[in-house]
Amino acid sequence: MGRFWYNIFVIFFEWGASLVSLWNPKARLWIRGRRNIFEKLRAEKSILPKRANTVWIHCASLGEFEQGRPVIETLKKTHPDTRIVLSFFSPSGYEIRKNYPGADMVCYLPSDRASNVRKFIDIIEPTLVLWVRYEFWNNYLQDLKRREIPVLLISALFRTQQLFFKPWGGFWRKTLQGFTHIFVQNEYSAELLEEIGINNVTIAGDTRFDRVSAIAESFEPLPEIAAFCAGHQVLVAGSTWTEDEEELTHYVRVHTQTRFIIAPHEVDEDNIKDVLKEFPGAVLYSDFITDMQRYNETAHTIIINNIGMLSRLYHYADIAYVGGGFGDDGLHNILEAAVYGKPVLFGPVHQKHYEALEMIETGGALCVKNALELENVLDRLWQHPEELQQRGEAAQRYVAFNRGATQKILDYIQRNRLCTS
Repeated sequence: MGRFWYNIFVIFFEWGASLVSLWNPKARLWIRGRRNIFEKLRAEKSILPKRANTVWIHCASLGEFEQGRPVIETLKKTHPDTRIVLSFFSPSGYEIRKNYPGADMVCYLPSDRASNVRKFIDIIEPTLVLWVRYEFWNNYLQDLKRREIPVLLISALFRTQQLFFKPWGGFWRKTLQGFTHIFVQNEYSAELLEEIGINNVTIAGDTRFDRVSAIAESFEPLPEIAAFCAGHQVLVAGSTWTEDEEELTHYVRVHTQTRFIIAPHEVDEDNIKDVLKEFPGAVLYSDFITDMQRYNETAHTIIINNIGMLSRLYHYADIAYVGGGFGDDGLHNILEAAVYGKPVLFGPVHQKHYEALEMIETGGALCVKNALELENVLDRLWQHPEELQQRGEAAQRYVAFNRGATQKILDYIQRNRLCTS
């Protein structure tokens, strides 16, 4: 795709989002969030103290934000006089983190039209740019390169199926050349980039290991959940989709002595109603905390109907199940559970997630292909506590071994004096 056709695509994408916004709430947020964005940014910037350096961090959505967060927070500690601008492409990231206290400004990323690019960069005046994982906006990269503003891509992961590595992917290979330096998660990604002549690469690992470790180290108890779990074997199922819940429902219904905590990925009212139908007798977390004594006696399953608790919920599990492995949405973050020393189960659609493959290999995770296999694995682990413990310890060791990506990125920034305040 040449630059002309890329720009046509950007325009049609905007038009398509406007059309879909007539009936799709997420698309509506995407459109509304970008209305008058430049006026809003100018007004917001005008009331901020002046800073010598501005670091712009861009994330597609919430998952990428969690990968970038260790770098943001470490930069804030080591360079407290640096302004942090945080942008999101997706409403699911912006709407949840728009009040994130670690950033001076939080906004949507204006679409990648050349006119938008110039306005946005003129307003925020970045001295260093960090993009997280899967962001490759050509016009932004070309403009930043022209202005000689360093751009780092962090926690990147590459696969042979991507356009960069296709014979017709010349436009996208040129796009990659807009990055000053690329920090990849694994050696295979570095090898792929080397094959297409991209050598400004460091194998740093995944900053998510640092993030989940920081969460575990600063763990804040959930007394109501602790009371619910006390004296019982506990399964926490996190970030579940309908396909995951269908695999779990029979086991949950018949094992009434086990305590189950199910945290759906989508917590809108309609989806929560559907989840309650799948698990008769379950209680919503919001109801449970209003009458703990009653529900502790009558319910063995809690449905979490809020966002933000999941990383702490895994602490109370004996076994963790992580959703996304039975559908097209992709496996969610298994490291949040592994860091607490919990064996992790998930579905068969996980091949794009190297950490899932490695954790299976090291014994900290198990793939289950259907409901029957899930039930057999759960029964075996409950009946063999020594295996459960060994797998949990393997999961925890795996996370501990892979920490350190954040420091490698910060060392590069320091060594090259990219942030001097």
